[in-house]
Amino acid sequence: MHGTILTLLKRYVQTQYDHSTWVKLMELSGLDQVEFDHKTVYPDEHIYALVGHAAEMTGLSAGELHEKFGEYLVPDLMYMYQKLLHPEWKTLDMLEHTELTMHKQVRQEHAENSPPVLEVSRLGLNELMIDYVSPRRMGGLAVGIVRGVAAYYDEADRIDVMPTTSEDGERVRIHVRRR
Repeated sequence: MHGTILTLLKRYVQTQYDHSTWVKLMELSGLDQVEFDHKTVYPDEHIYALVGHAAEMTGLSAGELHEKFGEYLVPDLMYMYQKLLHPEWKTLDMLEHTELTMHKQVRQEHAENSPPVLEVSRLGLNELMIDYVSPRRMGGLAVGIVRGVAAYYDEADRIDVMPTTSEDGERVRIHVRRR
């Protein structure tokens, strides 16, 4: 898992809960001696442990936490990749182009990094299907990011996001439609 995601997870926990919650999560995960750096790639087990313990502490499922965190990530992701965005894009356009723009750049810059593969099919002017493919099994994060992208483009009230498969599989289908 790229360190940027883990440093943003730290900020998410600190802003949604508090700093002591982050410290407790790090201790419970056996990571209290680790300081995440945004330039380093860490074992996926780190985020699994942190989210697992966060689920125990909050009573939310790991999937729900992934979704909430995914929504939270979007403004930072859009800022980091702003030079790749086209001003005329809206939610569906952004989602349609994520794999060949942002994910492509991440893979080029960090060979050891492996964002999920997004196979996006445009079903019509106002509809698309996303096949999230990743052995990480974090489809909830993708669903949250889709919702966050809709909010970023001020379309949250007009975009329906419907996972059509279990969000914890290696392949998750997400149906996105503009009303």
